[in-house]
Amino acid sequence: MRRFLSKLLILNTALLALALDSAAADFTKPTLERIKETGKIRIGYGVTAPFSFTTTDGQVVGYSIDLCRRVTEKLKTRLKMDDIQIEFVPRTPSNRVQLLNDGSIDIECNASTNTVERRKSATFSLSHFYGATRYVSLAKNQLETLADLKGRSVGVALGTVNVNDINEINRARKLNISVVPADTLKGAFDMVTDGRVSAFAMDEVLLSTMIAQSQNPAEYRISTEKVTDFQPVGFMMRLNDTEFASAANEALGEIYKSPEMPDIYKRWFEDSIPELGVSIKMPMSETLKNALANPVPIP
Repeated sequence: MRRFLSKLLILNTALLALALDSAAADFTKPTLERIKETGKIRIGYGVTAPFSFTTTDGQVVGYSIDLCRRVTEKLKTRLKMDDIQIEFVPRTPSNRVQLLNDGSIDIECNASTNTVERRKSATFSLSHFYGATRYVSLAKNQLETLADLKGRSVGVALGTVNVNDINEINRARKLNISVVPADTLKGAFDMVTDGRVSAFAMDEVLLSTMIAQSQNPAEYRISTEKVTDFQPVGFMMRLNDTEFASAANEALGEIYKSPEMPDIYKRWFEDSIPELGVSIKMPMSETLKNALANPVPIP
């Protein structure tokens, strides 16, 4: 019996090692080659409406998801495949780069701000949005400018560029702000609602969406002064996987210039969003119009 159990243990160990080796080999292959072999693409998504979020019936939807579904269709044609199955993988601001690097996702289809520092860890797609950072506060506190934050507490979501944005403004303006981190965007927004912080700094489009979804939108106010100017937003992919990044950007360039692109944007930013029951009423900015008409990677 002992000899049998020993052999069984050795066999199981060997099978586990073989499975791990197989997974490692799968991950080390170029993404397009792996998609061709497995028939799957792994897409990272978040809880950041209207870019990507989950509906009450479990469907992953959003502006970014619509674009990535179309990219997948174009990859299917490029690779001469009958179908490519999309595997949606939840990600957070804190773990998105890790999930790219360990092979859990092939592309992050959400709304990551394209910065010099982030380009050291990931490759960015052609920009699909441009957004400015502002802050939200309770309307009764009458906070509108950066100077109004002096000596107050400001919430930020860990893993977002807004952490650095607020820290830089804090130092430059000598505002003596107390920066309070939260694990999630909702957690940071709730701190404003509960009065635990005076404000929450985040991309203005996400703030607008969270306010529209709140029980009493009139209770909140978005700052009139911006924390940052418009910044490019794109999809993140693994570093050095140039063939996949090139294919994704070629597909996005075609989508951005297509007649359907204005309708894709309008469906999520101007019309009422059925999945949320709200409208954020944000017409396309001239900056984004120009970027979509002349899509070029940011070096």
